[in-house]
Amino acid sequence: MDNTEARAPVDYNALARDIESWASALGFQQVGITDTDLSGHSTAFLAWLEERMHGDMGYLSRNVDKRLDPAELHPDTIRVISVRMDYLGVTPPGATELPVNDGSAYIARYALGRDYHKTLRRRLAKLARRIEASAGVTETGSRAFVDSAPVLEKPLGAKAGLGWQGKNTLLLNQDAGSWFFLGEIYTNLPLPVTPPREQPGCGSCRACLSVCPTEAILEPGKLDARRCISYLTIENKGPIPEDMRAAVGNRVFGCDDCQIVCPWNRFARRSPEAEFTPRHGLDTAAIAELLAWDEDEFLDKTAGMAIRRVNYEQWVRNLAVAAGNAPPDGHIVGALRARRANASTMVREHIDWALARQCTA
Repeated sequence: MDNTEARAPVDYNALARDIESWASALGFQQVGITDTDLSGHSTAFLAWLEERMHGDMGYLSRNVDKRLDPAELHPDTIRVISVRMDYLGVTPPGATELPVNDGSAYIARYALGRDYHKTLRRRLAKLARRIEASAGVTETGSRAFVDSAPVLEKPLGAKAGLGWQGKNTLLLNQDAGSWFFLGEIYTNLPLPVTPPREQPGCGSCRACLSVCPTEAILEPGKLDARRCISYLTIENKGPIPEDMRAAVGNRVFGCDDCQIVCPWNRFARRSPEAEFTPRHGLDTAAIAELLAWDEDEFLDKTAGMAIRRVNYEQWVRNLAVAAGNAPPDGHIVGALRARRANASTMVREHIDWALARQCTA
């Protein structure tokens, strides 16, 4: 006689409420659930690729079918659990606090602390395991993603009720602005989707379009990544075009200008996560100080950080551009000359450009 007790049917509405509670306990500020229909985004995404606006980011043009259909990426996926986590490890900047090249280097705020991939992926995996255990799943039907696979995370986040895509293409939230990370769990569980929430949108505001130093935001919601400073300083492995170097200013890793001026970011809050606290004084570091790092010091001090998305050659290249845009400074000139000795041909050209500007300013 089989004495195995039949498992009670899963109450998916109750599970959805539990997911929200568990996500909060893991440090996520918001969670939403959506279906997998991304058909409303396919035309614009494919046209953007066709125009080559993704530049050398070839991974964006690969696995397009998986990007546009979550079930192609993770079989049997019918729901996406989308989460957000605030990341500002410093006081949120005011709308007029744009980077000023006074000899300091600017690093995008998301990259000042621990690599967010590690933090979010670990916690999402815990959340996925708890969901499966609660649902009595014996085989893994869920998979967590954090900016590391062909996932249209911003459209999915918008569908899950976390906000709307602003004119700068970032996901905006009326209660938290845009200084947050996104993560997803693909699952085969038939969870109830988050009810649609009316979003205020951007209205007639064009602050992000007006402030972009390189005019990379061509029109509301359309970004030419090839002109974006984040692309130029991170994804781009070669030289930074000379006609764009002045616009880069002192931004040595990424750019936050379109977020700083966004009116919705007046609601942004500092993250409670100690892991996102700036390391090695990188939120206020001087260009000359960072130029003094040799490759070993760079690798040591950026271990476990998102800054490792660039190699040492790119790092020095970016610093040279910032140095060329800085006010005349003997310390910067000395650091440039010292770094030139062992620089590659590509980096040496940037250093020579910077020295010419420093010494003739």
